[in-house]
Amino acid sequence: MLKPLLAKDFKRILIMTSNRFTDALFQLIKSLEKAEKRHFKLYIKRSSSNENLKIIQLFDALDKMNDYDEKGLLKKLNPITKPQLANLKTHLYKQLLASLRLLKTTVNIDLQLSELLDNARVLYYKGLKLQSFKMLEKAKELAKTNHKYNFLAQVISLEKKIETLHITRSSLEKTEQLAMEAADISVHIDNVIKLSNLALLLYRWYVQNGHARNKEDENGVRSFFKKMLPPHPEKITDFYERLYLYQSYCWYAFIRQDFLMYFRYSKKWVDLFDEEPLMVTVETGHYIKGMHTLLNALFNLRNYKLFQTVLKQFEKFAATPSSSTHDNFRVHTFIYINAAKLNWHLMTGTFTKGLALVPGIEEGLRQYASYIDLHRILVFNYKISMLYFGSGDYATCIDYLHRIINEHGNLRIDLQSYARLLHLMAHYELDNDAIIESLTRSVYRFMAKMKNFSVVEEEIFKFIRNSFKGSPKQLKPELESFLYNIKHLEKNRFETRALAYLDVISWVESKVYTKPMSEIVHEKYIKSKHRNYS
Repeated sequence: MLKPLLAKDFKRILIMTSNRFTDALFQLIKSLEKAEKRHFKLYIKRSSSNENLKIIQLFDALDKMNDYDEKGLLKKLNPITKPQLANLKTHLYKQLLASLRLLKTTVNIDLQLSELLDNARVLYYKGLKLQSFKMLEKAKELAKTNHKYNFLAQVISLEKKIETLHITRSSLEKTEQLAMEAADISVHIDNVIKLSNLALLLYRWYVQNGHARNKEDENGVRSFFKKMLPPHPEKITDFYERLYLYQSYCWYAFIRQDFLMYFRYSKKWVDLFDEEPLMVTVETGHYIKGMHTLLNALFNLRNYKLFQTVLKQFEKFAATPSSSTHDNFRVHTFIYINAAKLNWHLMTGTFTKGLALVPGIEEGLRQYASYIDLHRILVFNYKISMLYFGSGDYATCIDYLHRIINEHGNLRIDLQSYARLLHLMAHYELDNDAIIESLTRSVYRFMAKMKNFSVVEEEIFKFIRNSFKGSPKQLKPELESFLYNIKHLEKNRFETRALAYLDVISWVESKVYTKPMSEIVHEKYIKSKHRNYS
């Protein structure tokens, strides 16, 4: 049975994710799988030099450690001194990378292209220009097939260098074609750079700020998007240009909470890989992110039927070799599939059933602690706290919320705000009257400082303040008034943020109709699950 993630475990995960261990070599060794360790041993033992025998001893010593301890390491490797250890570690690090490169070349297009290009350079430096050309032709074909224009530019650059410096007897037609290819690739690369910059900067805006809070935020994002978007995006046909274009539209729509546009472009993102299945193995990371984005869009639209279809498709992909060829792929697949499963229980009201996922998720957070960023951990903690809130376990909900509230980073200001609101609501449910009033003021000040208020949030504060003034009998009209004031805001784009994060309407309805919140949400799911959103 898996142990629950305690506060000390959570603190250790935060330290590991923020510091990424204290030693790069130790982190690299700890990331190795059994097959990679076995390959390294075989690779290094080809030479029986004293230096290599020493790095095997160092490798074994580090492999057996749970945490990096240099003093303990020096004792195990006695009589090696500290300066000698530094040199050995550098040598071992280089050898590990060389071993991994050799092992991964067969399954990674980028490494294959690098190897072909390196071989072409070696042949050229040896004066074997025709052999170099043949190697460059292989590299060119592989790069074209996989839309790798950055590599293609390097290949053509070397071809042009050879043609310029030497008499190769190439035809005029070939040299003209080379010049045209170089010009064409330059345009592709320029477009990819512009579009990938746009996607990156929009994503960065979201991670820092969350959704647009008001018209001012939305106008700023819209102005930036239009300014950065290349002219005539509808004419773009190249894979990478389309990929970054769809990503840019996704983040633009998501920030503005235009969830229909968000769904449309996340689907285009995934459909791009359906059109070119080979690219799933070439750009697996982008495919995984696209599946996550599509699931997120379906969650926001409450498209239950298609959500389940896409989730099953994602889980099927997770069982293929492509999903496990890269450590990042395994980690991201774990994160996104489990986030989607939590979302499923949040939108169907099966909160208690969803809590069964928590031990496995926390075990995964331990296992992948050095790979998972703080943002992902905060999101997991918020979703888990929502499950506990919906299940009526308000004390445990508060425990998880403390992990967000006590994190003093500048990530996801919106999430920090909603964690405090949910924290306030949980204390309200526990009838902690002694602290509610001061807590309300504290949360109000925090959100005012962050300029993070919406009408829904104002109504929450108003209701909680007024609920202290009357008797339980007088509370019912207050609840009905609260529900009336926020129900009509469901269609307001700037209010959907609060309703998506907190589902305040279902919470108030549970009070008005004296039903558990889980039952209210589940009834909505039953009524809506047969709708056709396609």
